[in-house]
Amino acid sequence: MTIQNQSRRQQYQIPTMNREIRTYSVGQFSVEQRKETEGRTIAGHAAVFNVVDGPEWFREQIAPGAFADSIKQDDVRALLNHDSNLLLGRNTAGTLRLSEDEVGLRMEIDVPDTTVGNDLLKSIERGDISQASFAFQTIDAAQDTINGEDVRTIKKAKLYDVSPVTYPFYEATDISLRQAAWEEKKIEKERTADRRNTNIRRKRITLQQQTL
Repeated sequence: MTIQNQSRRQQYQIPTMNREIRTYSVGQFSVEQRKETEGRTIAGHAAVFNVVDGPEWFREQIAPGAFADSIKQDDVRALLNHDSNLLLGRNTAGTLRLSEDEVGLRMEIDVPDTTVGNDLLKSIERGDISQASFAFQTIDAAQDTINGEDVRTIKKAKLYDVSPVTYPFYEATDISLRQAAWEEKKIEKERTADRRNTNIRRKRITLQQQTL
C-alpha cells in the first residue's frame, strides 16, 4: 500500500547546539511485503535535495552527497518520533538501509514484529503518519544567494537517526532557529568586518610602500 502526499514542506527543530532535526511530508511513503526480508518494509525519503525551504528568515536546502559519507561510516538508527525507546531498525544490523538517489535520502526499514512496529504500520496504512524526519549534525555548510534569498546549503552532515513522525512541529522550533539564524548572521558580519579590516591594512601597506 502506498500513501501519497504531494507536499514536501519542511518543519524545523534544533533541540541542542549540534543536533538538528528536519521534517518533510514525504512524496511517497510505502509499506511493502518482501520475501527476502520475510517481513514488512517501510520505504520512503527522510530528506529531499535541492529544495529551498524553511521560514522566511531561515531558508535552507540540502545538497546531493550531503549524507554520502555518513551512510557508509556512521551507526544510524530508525526510530519512531526520534524516541530511542521506540527502535525500528539500525543500519549496522541490516534492518535499516540508507541510500542517496535523485530525490534525496532514501530509507528502507524492516519493521519489527513488535507493538511499536505493528502500530506504526497501521498508522501509515490509515494515513495518520505521512511525514519522515532525520536528526543530524552539520559538518559543512555554505551561505548562498538563490533568487535573491540568503540560503544555507548543507553540504555535508552526520546522521544520527531517521524517523517516521506523527507531529513534527514544536513551539520551541521558531525560537531555536531564530537563535541559530542570528548566530550565523553575527558570524558572517564578523567575517565581513575582518575582510574589510584586512583590505584596509593592505591598502595602507601599499601606500606606505609607494611613498618610500
